[in-house]
Parts: sequence; structure tokens; C-alpha cells
Amino acid sequence: MTMTKRELVIQVANKLEVTQSDVAKIVEGTFDIISEALAEGQRWELRDFGVFEVKTRASRIGRNPRTGDQVPVPERRVVTFRPGKRMKELVSRQAPVPKDAGEKPFENADSKDESGGLQA
Repeated sequence: MTMTKRELVIQVANKLEVTQSDVAKIVEGTFDIISEALAEGQRWELRDFGVFEVKTRASRIGRNPRTGDQVPVPERRVVTFRPGKRMKELVSRQAPVPKDAGEKPFENADSKDESGGLQA
């Protein structure tokens, strides 16, 4: 499942019992400040959550997948994220449940008896 900014706003508003428009302004403002700081090359650390940093990837020679020709790839700046200790603990402790985990195999196929064999 992917969470959108809108879904984040709704969940925070419900949790804090604040209006969605107030939360949307705060979330948008927070993202703007983080983005501006990263654009200036600053490091952004949120304790227990993680660290956002801007790193420079060196120039290199790449390949055009269609033709196989070598192509120079210029150096560029990229944003990296390193999760914090608490984030790592939360993520590693809770394995995601697959969408079809609640479905039984053969649920829609022929019915089976308790021993696993097909019923006649």
C-alpha cells in the first residue's frame, strides 16, 4: 500500500482531532522547508525517524539499453535517506501481510475434504 500526502493529512487530522485544512498546511509547510534545505545542500535529521542528505553521484559511462552504445552520464546530486534506530526497529519487527494472506488456497477451486483431497 502506498500512502499519499492526502491520506497522511486525513490520518493526522483524525488522530489529533484537528481540521484537515490545518494539517494540510502544516504538512505542506514541513515538506517545503525540508525540500528547500536539501536543495541548499543541508542535512535534515529527524531523531528516531531518519536522516535526509544530498550526495553527489560521480559522472560515469553508461549504456543505451536500445543500442548498447556507451553514453556519458554527468555528475548529479541525489537525495538519500537513512532510517533512524526506531524506524529500523519498527520496520523489522512488523512484517507486512500480503494482500492474499487471508485467502485459502483453492478457495475458489473445487472443494476439498479435511485431508486435503478433492471431494467427489
